[in-house]
Amino acid sequence: MAGDPVAEKSTFLRMYMSNHPDTLVAYAKYYGKVDAPIVSAEMTAISTKTMTILCTLKSGGKQPTTITFTPPLAGYDAVKPRLLEMKAIAQEKLGMIKAPHITSFEWPNQAYPSLLVVSTVAFFYFFPEAKLAQPVLRLVGYESAKRGFQITVFLHVLESLYMLSLCRKHITGFGVGALYVGSTFLCGFPIVMDLRRRVQKARIDSVMKVQ
Repeated sequence: MAGDPVAEKSTFLRMYMSNHPDTLVAYAKYYGKVDAPIVSAEMTAISTKTMTILCTLKSGGKQPTTITFTPPLAGYDAVKPRLLEMKAIAQEKLGMIKAPHITSFEWPNQAYPSLLVVSTVAFFYFFPEAKLAQPVLRLVGYESAKRGFQITVFLHVLESLYMLSLCRKHITGFGVGALYVGSTFLCGFPIVMDLRRRVQKARIDSVMKVQ
């Protein structure tokens, strides 16, 4: 059975991360839920599934905490981007840095298939008498097409509300936010995933600037 690719190279990772105690303290406070004041920290173990941090407390004691990677790391190459993102999130939540702002709208290519599907379902719903719609509706039935459209609208409303919460946190300006919320209502999940990808990249970029 193959070994854990991250654990096999953990010696270097533990040594490197232990030279960045400020980062480990942020991990321990946010992800490890260590409430006691921490003066220093070192990484004692890391694998594709977890990392363990040993905290030196202000009281003089030691407290270990194990943090689970969700999802597990795909391999050794996934360690750096995941740890950078986790650092940025921890620092945001702890008030050490500000959440990244997205100031422009980008239309992802992944949204085109979703837009095509939504447009097709909407066409069958609003124009059931059209010649192009008749063969399909005879096959699946108008009630099935109607339910499909209603379910799509319901899901996209939920996704739009989630997008609105992301916009309030990460987007500067009403116009860009309106474009993202409106596009999510039309296309759904692909728009949400693309914004989350941009936020992740912005987080990593912000951390890299201060390395």
